[in-house]
Amino acid sequence: MAIRLIIFDLDGTLVDSSTDIATALNTAGKILGVSPVTVREAEGLIGGGLTALIDRLLAKEGINVDRTALLKGFLDTYSSHLTDHTRPYPRVKETLVALDGIAKAVLSNKTASFTVEIVRRFGWTGFFESMQGGDTIAEKKPAPTAVLNLLADFKVHKEEAIIVGDSLYDVEAGRSAGIHTVAALYGYGSPGFDAKADFRVQAFEELLPIVQKLNNGA
Repeated sequence: MAIRLIIFDLDGTLVDSSTDIATALNTAGKILGVSPVTVREAEGLIGGGLTALIDRLLAKEGINVDRTALLKGFLDTYSSHLTDHTRPYPRVKETLVALDGIAKAVLSNKTASFTVEIVRRFGWTGFFESMQGGDTIAEKKPAPTAVLNLLADFKVHKEEAIIVGDSLYDVEAGRSAGIHTVAALYGYGSPGFDAKADFRVQAFEELLPIVQKLNNGA
């Protein structure tokens, strides 16, 4: 069967947002006595949504602070600086253009309003028929629920869909839903997250030959 739906993660897959996330974490954390994190350290905290981000930071620091205050401080800062340093990965737009005729969705564990706004700011809204975040789905990735719902919404079979992401959350969600999985090795994924992925890409545009291969085998 030909590919009819591609589901994309956002952070670490479509955009590199690690600097803005690190800055927001450090701005909020400074007030509460949390040690600053580097951009590289922030990359290791991303995934699972904002609550998980805060929980990982606190676990890393091994301190007991007001979690609610830290989350609020992060949200207040980040919402005003979503794309100060966030940038698309190379050739994202060109690749999305080349995938014309295939339905596309963004499925992020990030807050939906942030997800939609970042996509809008880069002029990509017209590429995606659906954009969902962790607060608008019943279960976050790695649960397959949102992926299965997208398959139903778009009326496509499992063999006609791909999920592209840079974390184990994406790979596991795709595998559990029974769709093709593509690991974005250029993102923030921990070592070995791609072990069970069907395909791997070192750059975003490498998705094109994968789609072509699957379609040729349809």
